[in-house]
Amino acid sequence: MEIGKQKLSKDSVFFQDGVRRIDFVLSYVDDKDCEKKQERRRIYEANLEKAGLELETEDKSESEDGKTYFVKIHAPWEVLATYADVLKIKVPFKVSDIPDDREIPMNWLSTPFRLPKSIMNPEPDYFTAPFSKSKSDFFLIDNQDTFFPPSTRNRIVYYILSRCLYVSEECGDKKGIKRLLNNGSYTSAFPLHDSRYWTKSKDANCESERYDLYKHWARFLCFFKEQPINRIRQYYGEKIGIYFAWLGFYTEMLLFAAVVGTICFTYGFLTYDDNEWSKEICSEEIGGKIVMCPLCDKKCSYWKLNTTCNSSWQSHLFDNVATVFFAIFMGIWVTLFLEFWKRRQARLEYEWDLVDFEEEQQQLQLRPEYETRCTKSKENPITKEMEPYLPVTSKCARSCLSGATVLLWISLIIACIIGVIAYRLAVYAAFASFMKDSPTNHLEVVGPYITPQLATSVTASCINFVIIMILNLMYEKVAIWITDMEIPKTHLEYENKLTVKMFLFQFVNYYSSCFYVAFFKGKFVGYPGKYAYMFGSNLRNEECDPGGCLIELTTQLVIVMTGKQVWGNIQEALLPWVMNWWGSRKARSHPESLYSRWEQDHDLQSFGQLGLFYEYLEMVIQFGFITLFVASFPLAPLLALFNNIIEIRVDAWKLTTQFRRPVAAKAHSIGAWEEILNGMAVLSVVTNAFIVAFTSDMMPRLVYMYAYQPQGEMNMKGYINNSLSVFNVSEFQDSSRPEEAENPMWFNVTTCRYRDYRYPPGHEKQYSHTMQFWHILAAKLAFIIIMEHVVFLVKYFVAWLIPDVPSDVRARVKRERFLVQEYLHNYEVEKLKMQLSQQGNKECTCTPMIYPTLPKHEVLSEVL
Repeated sequence: MEIGKQKLSKDSVFFQDGVRRIDFVLSYVDDKDCEKKQERRRIYEANLEKAGLELETEDKSESEDGKTYFVKIHAPWEVLATYADVLKIKVPFKVSDIPDDREIPMNWLSTPFRLPKSIMNPEPDYFTAPFSKSKSDFFLIDNQDTFFPPSTRNRIVYYILSRCLYVSEECGDKKGIKRLLNNGSYTSAFPLHDSRYWTKSKDANCESERYDLYKHWARFLCFFKEQPINRIRQYYGEKIGIYFAWLGFYTEMLLFAAVVGTICFTYGFLTYDDNEWSKEICSEEIGGKIVMCPLCDKKCSYWKLNTTCNSSWQSHLFDNVATVFFAIFMGIWVTLFLEFWKRRQARLEYEWDLVDFEEEQQQLQLRPEYETRCTKSKENPITKEMEPYLPVTSKCARSCLSGATVLLWISLIIACIIGVIAYRLAVYAAFASFMKDSPTNHLEVVGPYITPQLATSVTASCINFVIIMILNLMYEKVAIWITDMEIPKTHLEYENKLTVKMFLFQFVNYYSSCFYVAFFKGKFVGYPGKYAYMFGSNLRNEECDPGGCLIELTTQLVIVMTGKQVWGNIQEALLPWVMNWWGSRKARSHPESLYSRWEQDHDLQSFGQLGLFYEYLEMVIQFGFITLFVASFPLAPLLALFNNIIEIRVDAWKLTTQFRRPVAAKAHSIGAWEEILNGMAVLSVVTNAFIVAFTSDMMPRLVYMYAYQPQGEMNMKGYINNSLSVFNVSEFQDSSRPEEAENPMWFNVTTCRYRDYRYPPGHEKQYSHTMQFWHILAAKLAFIIIMEHVVFLVKYFVAWLIPDVPSDVRARVKRERFLVQEYLHNYEVEKLKMQLSQQGNKECTCTPMIYPTLPKHEVLSEVL
């Protein structure tokens, strides 16, 4: 049926008759030369009508570009009821009689952050039960047209679209809208937004939920307000709703970590003047007289310790006693975050009718690709029905190929990181030689901060960041390809497999450079006269910055973390906006009657099946930055907090204004991401313990103060001299001795100093490690063991103490199950009484439960 649209409003979400709602839209450009596509569409649309859907086609002459046809799809009550039964969709049968007794202490304080109740809770609380078509009068059906909300309607229609054949049955089992989109038969398939986002719909039958979401949620001026989670779930579905619930909860918990981290940073700032070792470094009498050994071969000269005065002061901001406290605090914070999220998630599961969803997910959401590509069938031992399956040999072969591909790409990342390390080693000498007489040295404010170490670290971090982004773009396509190749059975299994592959890659990609700086740089350098070289080359292993490796780890963390977050927000917000602006540039000038609701949505970007996946990935990578390396940068949670406040509104804005409405999907949790977060929480305790012990100078200082202070006082006087070993410059090998031209004018010494604990020249054990070195090593290992055991003990105690499901939620679930059984029993009894009373004294031949015959249209489900 082809129609014109001159009488339609711009915001119409109904067929030409103004009664039947448009639940889904397909678009295509007619290709006269490709009869195969035309035949596929003809068969596919005929099968959709056979399945009970009603179609209305808009001719290309009525579209904005004059080329695109639009097929509007409506699901009548009969189809909705049938598939709601198939999918076991829970619907209300009674208004809840359980009072909400939860009281928030000092609730008045949160009033400025609250949204109106009509926005937060658009519907009253109901008791729900899986829909049964045979008991439709049991449920609260006031109006069949509005009983199923639009998100449920589009989910049902998409279920049918995914399983409809587009070839005749004798030609095979080719089916599904996804394959038709891939082969170009259709250009897009999407449900409609219910209005424009900046104004309410003129049609009283349109809910204008999109406008409400934009007004109260997607504008940046709402950044301090709570999120209307229930309305998000109602409009976009549970899967998107639970993502924003998790992101909001994570941001709230970050507030506590940010406050404590800021206090620790402030402590470092306030104790600036009590920093004895920095005073010694900056002193002309101590640091000005200590000549240090060259930091690279040939091109690096001798230098005085007081040239590192500024980096020493900077290092103290992050490397102080508060660092240890903050590392322990974050180990406990991450446990509290995960445990409280489980409770929040359990409450959402109950409120959103997802308590028994796991089984439904496995049984009812077989991927159409799995059904199509698995040619063999076997009997299901439970249902005794034949179902497609993938042979074990094929599954093993595919898994092995997939694993080998992932390992290959991870090896590629490691090779790139080694390349960046080689760059650092190669250019350091060049920077040292070039910057010796650089004009920047004479700049009053920034001159002292621009050092060869800083230049090398910053440029290497930037190169590493660019490599990360390039590899990301390449690997995404590979990860999707190998996951498709494995042919996962369900949507849940597909997402979990892809999640693990992408996270493993991203973990190595983003964190490998930080792991290098934290745990490898400066640890295997040897000593003057016997330096260690990279893989036997002429590239000498890198030493730490004179201020310590912790300040370099901080630099690396800040560049990668903030660079990723800024680039991510620009990419997320700017790219869709530019593409939409360019795509709709001609249509914006058209009057309402010539630019319909489906064309407006057609010009928006597609959210895609993996749109939410990338949002989770971005946040979990950020979670790693603020937990795995937080001991080196206490302000990381504060940066993450500011980013997430922006992130919530950017995600809301782009979803509401720049993307087509996604197909509603159910999810009872954040999926595999929860296990990944748990794994990172455990790993973070280990990494932070090692950072405090091996990357910072905390342990050497404490050992010196308690065991090696000459006067036996509890202070750090003499620490710098104690922590530097002596080397005789005449023992330098020719390959590493500085060139004569590189030596400074003041150079006339016979020894130089270097960071290590070794015996001086002339000692019977010259250049071997002193006893103090072994004492420090023992102290480091003891600290790691004690910190890990204390934090893990507290973590597991807190996890045991806090139940995953709140007691009131557990009681409500039991109450609802009891009431469902009771009401269903009463319903059956009443129905039987009515049947008996109608029959009178006649013999009753009916059954207590009346099951109508299956509808004439085909039911597309492997379950029925």
